Amino acid sequence: MTTAIAAPGFARELKHWRTLRRVSQLDLAIRADTTQRHLSFLEQGRSRPGRTMVVRLAESLELSLRERNSLLLAAGYAPAFPESNLDTPELGPVREALKTILDGHQPYPALVVRPRGILLAANAAFEVLTEGAAPELLEPPINVLRLA
Repeated sequence: MTTAIAAPGFARELKHWRTLRRVSQLDLAIRADTTQRHLSFLEQGRSRPGRTMVVRLAESLELSLRERNSLLLAAGYAPAFPESNLDTPELGPVREALKTILDGHQPYPALVVRPRGILLAANAAFEVLTEGAAPELLEPPINVLRLA
């Protein structure tokens, strides 16, 4: 008789990401330097992964840092990768690079969007996309998904 040891959230998330990336269990196991059997146990919730295993699996699936944090949380671990606000002084060079890219797209609209559609930055041509939009949709924070 076997019992589930791991949180069902991690097993579900791991299988979701593996399926989304179209990677077989064997391929992921090879990439993450583990066995296919162990990976199968993780996906079934029959085994609980260590923190380093979660990070190796996330790296092997080429997840973003935010997605890696989410996988760590699903496994019961604290996030490992800090998330910085774009307004912090340390990210000044990043803001400048984004501005250069946005300006380079003129005369076409270009946007920088957070997950779930929150607008962070846009070039001047963005106004073309907002013509005729309801005024309440243009109040900060602008959600470009809702706006569309």
